[in-house]
Amino acid sequence: MTIPSAAFLLFLVMDPLGNVPLFLSSLKSVDPARQRQVVARELVIAYGILVAFLFAGHWLLRLLQVSEPALTIAGGIVLFLIALRMVFPSPEWTLHESVEGEPFVVPLAIPYVAGPSALATVVLLMSREPRRWPEWLAALTAAWLASAVILILASQLRRYLGQKGLIALERLMGLVLVAVAVQMFLEGMRVAL
Repeated sequence: MTIPSAAFLLFLVMDPLGNVPLFLSSLKSVDPARQRQVVARELVIAYGILVAFLFAGHWLLRLLQVSEPALTIAGGIVLFLIALRMVFPSPEWTLHESVEGEPFVVPLAIPYVAGPSALATVVLLMSREPRRWPEWLAALTAAWLASAVILILASQLRRYLGQKGLIALERLMGLVLVAVAVQMFLEGMRVAL
């Protein structure tokens, strides 16, 4: 996997376009003059968590004795479930959480940006080829920066694209993510067998 393909995968998994309505909803009780500061703070926290998982995740897997094929298959399943939620949203399976006052760490940093699928993906990248850690860090940083721009400009993006435009983009990203998830699952099965 190249740096651009890893960055694109991480961008899809972070799902910033799908998170725009969730961010705006979570920030509705925050003073509009302070919203960008809160989003920036939460994005930095999420980035720190993702970097921590990038470097410490494979040690955790060793401690738990989880094999690479098992992680690849599990990552594919988690990505598939997330992708299905993006393509076929349901009120029963929403990630939306009601927030009183100013959000801190939950839900903006975790799980909206640094969610289970993003954490599993960075762990998977590093566990496959740990010597390429500078490339994985570059891919993670690029994906995070692209997501950060979208989420910081969330209100302007919603005005420009409209709710239907955001939904259409999220569904399209979900379809791409379904294919990536199936490929991960098949790769894990191939290595396991």
